[in-house]
Amino acid sequence: MEVQHWIDKGYELIINFGPKVLGAILIWIIGSWVIKLLLKGVEKGMKKGNYEISLQKFLLNLISWTLKVVLIVVVLGTVGIETTSFAAILAAAGLALGLALQGSLANFAGGVLILIMKPFKIGDFIGAQGVEGTVKEISIFNTQLTTFGNQLAILPNGKLSNDNIINYSSEGIRRDAITYGIGYDSDIKLTRDIILKLVNEQPEVLQDEGKQPMMVVTELADSSVNLSLRFWAKNEDFWGLHWKFLEEGKIRLEAAGIEIPYPQRDVHLIKES
Repeated sequence: MEVQHWIDKGYELIINFGPKVLGAILIWIIGSWVIKLLLKGVEKGMKKGNYEISLQKFLLNLISWTLKVVLIVVVLGTVGIETTSFAAILAAAGLALGLALQGSLANFAGGVLILIMKPFKIGDFIGAQGVEGTVKEISIFNTQLTTFGNQLAILPNGKLSNDNIINYSSEGIRRDAITYGIGYDSDIKLTRDIILKLVNEQPEVLQDEGKQPMMVVTELADSSVNLSLRFWAKNEDFWGLHWKFLEEGKIRLEAAGIEIPYPQRDVHLIKES
């Protein structure tokens, strides 16, 4: 009788829960297959969009775990387990985690925006948050720059994505403006001819239409007449030309007798009787 009792119980369990278990298993198999298809589609879309590798991996993992959690909740509900409390616990845990990691989440969101919008890429020379340097690495939470002095600057992506960013490399060419101050008695035309001759001797200086070198008077200062040299050059030639024009320009101006004054002030002494 006791054996028969347990056999009856077994039949009852099979009849009551068998279809639910089979349904849960079927849902798990089909759901896992659908998740794999979705992930493959998302991965193809991100590759076509030329997303950064780090962003692709992170988003794929995030989507995968989110879908698996949803699938687990559905499977548990199919078996007959109450999932309302489970979902509430997950929501509360997510809220608590979000409050605890506000700064990190802001950096994460900023990193996603930077990797998607691509205001700069690795190798670009940028200026942001008072720092200038070459982009060494872009991660989800921060961006690393190598400064001119070879220091490593780490900028949080949250602030970086909301700050002004100057990308010096994106256009491929740059325009410079070098100021030469000459004395009031010096010849402006001669100064312009000397500097422009120096500039036109350099094949690296761009001479395209609309980008020809020019030199204009920009200020009648207290101690000097200031002229500004404007020229265009490729990024890789920019600094070499900048430094050369500063040094060689001064040498040629002095050789031609052009005065390059320094700030000075006349002092008149009044003798009291």
